[in-house]
Amino acid sequence: MPALIDRPATTLRGHVVPTGLLIDGEWRATDATIAVTNPADGEVIAHVSDGTPAHALEALDAATRASAQWREWSPRARADLFHAAHRLLMDRADAFADVMVLESGKPRSEAASEFALSAGFFLWYTEQIAHLHGTYQEGSRGGYRVIETHQPVGPSFLVTPWNFPMLMSARKAGAALAAGCTVIMKSARETPLTAALFVDTLVEAGFPAGVVNLVHTSTSAAVSSAVMADERLRKVSFTGSTGVGTTLLGQAAQNIVNSSMELGGDGPFIVLDDADVDLAVDEAIVCKFRNAGQACVAANRIILHEAIADEFTEKFVARTRALKVGDGFDPESIVGPVITAKQRERVIGLVASFQQAGATLHVGGHPIDGPGFFYEPTVLTFPNHDHEFCNEELFAPVAALYRVASVAEAIAFGNDTHYGLSAYLFTRDLSRAVAVAERLDFGMVGVNRGVMADPAAPFGGIKASGLGREGGHDGVHEFLERKYIALTIDETAGLEG
Repeated sequence: MPALIDRPATTLRGHVVPTGLLIDGEWRATDATIAVTNPADGEVIAHVSDGTPAHALEALDAATRASAQWREWSPRARADLFHAAHRLLMDRADAFADVMVLESGKPRSEAASEFALSAGFFLWYTEQIAHLHGTYQEGSRGGYRVIETHQPVGPSFLVTPWNFPMLMSARKAGAALAAGCTVIMKSARETPLTAALFVDTLVEAGFPAGVVNLVHTSTSAAVSSAVMADERLRKVSFTGSTGVGTTLLGQAAQNIVNSSMELGGDGPFIVLDDADVDLAVDEAIVCKFRNAGQACVAANRIILHEAIADEFTEKFVARTRALKVGDGFDPESIVGPVITAKQRERVIGLVASFQQAGATLHVGGHPIDGPGFFYEPTVLTFPNHDHEFCNEELFAPVAALYRVASVAEAIAFGNDTHYGLSAYLFTRDLSRAVAVAERLDFGMVGVNRGVMADPAAPFGGIKASGLGREGGHDGVHEFLERKYIALTIDETAGLEG
C-alpha cells in the first residue's frame, strides 16, 4: 500500500486534500504549480503540482507494470476492495461537497447531489464486478464449442472535465477499474482537487500502486499527445468539447486506441401543446440553470408550441427572476458563478450577439458586480430559428426560447443540429411521447423530466456528441474486449461404459 506520510497536501475547510501527482503509488510535488481559483470570489485557494508529458509517461509506465497483476485479481477480491473504497467515499461526503463548492462554485446542495450520484455510480460498478458473464454454446456444425469471454482493454487514459469533477472521476475510473484496467487520470485544470480527493480515497482503501495514477497539468494538449502516441495505451475516455474530442480521436487512430467520447450537446427542450406547463417550467429551471447552465445536457433550446408559449414564458421568466445568485455556501443560493472570468466574458458577448440579432431580453442579461464570476440568470426569446447561432452550445445561465406551430416543426427543429446527446419532451399523451421520442435523433430523451443521469442507465450521445456509453451494463463493457474461444471436443468421449 502506498505511503501516506509526507505527501504534498493542503487543508480546505478542515479537509486535507493532496496537491501532488500520484504516480506508481507515490504523491509527488513538482517545482511548477497550478493555481486553483474559487470562482465565487476570484481568490486562489490552493496550488497543485503541474505535471509534464514526462510525468504522464511515467504514470503510463506504472499503469503498464501494474496491469498484469490487476487484471488477474478475482472478481470477488476486486469487488471487496471496491466496497471498502465506497465506504470511505461515503465517510468523506462532506469533504467532497465542500471541495467541489470551493473549486467549481456550484451551490452546496448541488455539490452534495453530485457526490451522491457519483457514489451511486461507484456502487453500481462495484456490484457489476462479479456479474460480468460470458456465453457458452454449441458450434453451428458441431464438434466444437463457442465460448465468449471478456478481458480488460488495458491501460486507460481518463480525461475529465471541470463542470462535474466528482461525477466524471467516479463514472470513468469506477468502470475502468471494475473491468480490471489500470488508469491514468488527467484532471481538469480548474478542478483538480476533487479528483485528488477521489484518488486519495482509492489509495487509502488499498488499491495497489500503479493501478490508479493522477496527473494535473497546465499543458493538457502536450500531455495528452504524449500519452496517446504511446502504443502501450489501449483506451481513452474523454468528456469535453467536440473540438478536443475530434483531436483525441485523430490521435487514437494512429495506434487504433479504443475510444469513448462524451462531447458537446445542443439539447432541445420541447414543450408540446398538451403539456403540464407548471411541470415543464419546474423541470426547465433545473435543466437550464443547474451548475449555472454549464452542463452538456442542459436545456440548450427551449422549443415551445405556440399554444402554450405565452403561459410557459411568463411563468419561466418569473421563476428565473426569483433565482438567488451567490456563493455556494450560502444555503439560499440557487445559481453559482461561471467557472472563470474568461467564461463570463464569453457569456457577455454571447448575449450581446443574440440581442443584436433581434432576440428579446426578458430578464437578466448582465454580469454581476463584485468579486467572483457571476452572471445573472437570463431569458431571451427569439423571433425565429433561422439564425446560425440557434445550434450553438450555450454552456451558460442563459435560456433561449423559441416558438413552433406544430409537433412536426418541433421535431424538425429539435433534430436540426450536428449534436445528439440529450433531448427533453413534455406531453401528457403517452402515445405521442413514444412517437416523438423515437423520432428525436439523440442518445437520450427525457420525457416529462429534465434530469436523466442514473447509474443503471447508459449515458451518451450520437453524431458529434460522442461514442460509447457510461453507466448501466454498458459502462463496464466499454473497458472490456470480447474474446471468442473455439474449443474442439470429441462429443463421444467418456460416454462408453
